[in-house]
Amino acid sequence: MRCITVYTNNYSTFSEIYEDVLKTPLGDHEEKEVEGITISDAGGVPDEYIEMMKQKPEVAVMRIKKRDITILQHGDVFEILVPTEESA
Repeated sequence: MRCITVYTNNYSTFSEIYEDVLKTPLGDHEEKEVEGITISDAGGVPDEYIEMMKQKPEVAVMRIKKRDITILQHGDVFEILVPTEESA
């Protein structure tokens, strides 16, 4: 899974830029701004990361089933976990 970090703790702000964040091309560990909010590619994370984060009481977990996307909110960040295509 690929992790895109969005540096805001404001759900309304995150919701407004969410689609733009997904459309923004990011290289490995690259940072950009979307409507004044810093986003970055945090690289790949193992599938176990989601399960580990779900166990923490300070983490809010949102799931977008149609797109197989998981969003974690904790502290001052949102993490968008997007499935990656496996190279054959």
